[in-house]
Amino acid sequence: MECKDSSITSQSSNKFPSDLEYKSGFGNHFSSEAIAGALPQGQNSPLICPFGLYAEQISGTSFTSPRKLNQRSWLYRIKPSVTHEPFRPRLPRHEKLVSEFDQSNSSATPTQLRWKPVEIPETPTDFIDGLYTICGAGSSYLRHGYAIHMYTANKSMENCAFCNADGDFLIVPQQGRLWITTECGRLQVSPGEIVILPQGFRFSVDLPDGPSRGYVAEIFGTHLQLPDLGPIGANGLAAPRDFLVPVAWYEDGSRPGYAIVQKYGGELFTAKQDFSPFNVVAWHGNYVPYKYDLSKFCPYNTVLIDHSDPSINTVLTAPTDKPGVALLDFVIFPPRWLVAEHTFRPPYYHRNCMSEFMGLITGGYEAKADGFHPGGASLHSCMTPHGPDTKTYEATIALGNEAGPHKIADTMAFMFESCLIPRVCPWALESPFMDHDYYQCWIGLTSHFSGLSMKADNSDFQNGKPVER
Repeated sequence: MECKDSSITSQSSNKFPSDLEYKSGFGNHFSSEAIAGALPQGQNSPLICPFGLYAEQISGTSFTSPRKLNQRSWLYRIKPSVTHEPFRPRLPRHEKLVSEFDQSNSSATPTQLRWKPVEIPETPTDFIDGLYTICGAGSSYLRHGYAIHMYTANKSMENCAFCNADGDFLIVPQQGRLWITTECGRLQVSPGEIVILPQGFRFSVDLPDGPSRGYVAEIFGTHLQLPDLGPIGANGLAAPRDFLVPVAWYEDGSRPGYAIVQKYGGELFTAKQDFSPFNVVAWHGNYVPYKYDLSKFCPYNTVLIDHSDPSINTVLTAPTDKPGVALLDFVIFPPRWLVAEHTFRPPYYHRNCMSEFMGLITGGYEAKADGFHPGGASLHSCMTPHGPDTKTYEATIALGNEAGPHKIADTMAFMFESCLIPRVCPWALESPFMDHDYYQCWIGLTSHFSGLSMKADNSDFQNGKPVER
């Protein structure tokens, strides 16, 4: 694959080619080289690597993790990543990034919360400065927990790379493409796709479309994996072959004053170096950035009665040690058919031991007729009741059992769901985009109770209606 000197790359009119190559698969061991013969053969760290490259390993798990869980890659680079000046606190401080959630920096509330779409800033703002924490739980230092962020940006990162030492990023762009350069190669990520940037990888975000907005989940101490399919069988949901990883691509040449911005314990630190971190000529391993197109998800649903639990739409999960309990699930609500008979088809009213943060990428959401817009968000915490708004409920009941098959189209909503109770950051609670009237969407729900139910046993009802005897 063609490689470019950094000075040429930055000025190239073809900086964002549309024909990027990718390798496919989830959790595979990949090999990629930008120059044929750059990968050592027969061993990982020879005395002298091909083309005089340096061998460097990046480990996403402990060395002694079981083989099926072990994640690491070997990078063969022009200069090693250790070649930089000492890290110093980045100034001015980024006040809205959190990775340790306690009473000093966040609040617990059981109230249903919703935010309107945040406006793109007018002042020049790149991905790093446009990233801010909404809520989270746990601790990056204790290697257990998560954070949910959002970002708004209007300019590309310039002469710098970002590195998250705290955890993995799962980025969900809602507006504007992201062009992400990583040590393993380049990825173009459009709204409707997601990208996972594992802990420790250095990356830079360009904005080929200008203003961009989206959501970010961050997990501490574990990695995302595909959920087990159980009774579904061998196929369905997200197929491993639809996950794409970049191919090797590198920059060479001098880059004076290049900055590595490292997120560590929620704080940002900067180290200077005189070369691009994207100088990896070849690599192999199973610890690698990757992306996924949500339109390729194969949803499953009921074909007779009742509304399936949202877990049936899990794309990726970060499990805990307790079987069936997730530190974080990434769940989507894509276009699909609703065909259930004698069933209230929208999501049912419920209270949940898990906490749910929802976002909307495009279209509308089936449970909210009003107020939930693309770029907005909602948070329903542990055991806080939630469900369809009044308009959705009344419209569904009005159709009754005469409703035929219906396709939910032109939508893509998602949910970050966790077993840990989130604490909410003060700037999120005080945001001018907070929807303080959110609770009103349920206030209009009225009683439809009929006293007949007090006189009849279950045999007097058929399909939810009283039967005359």
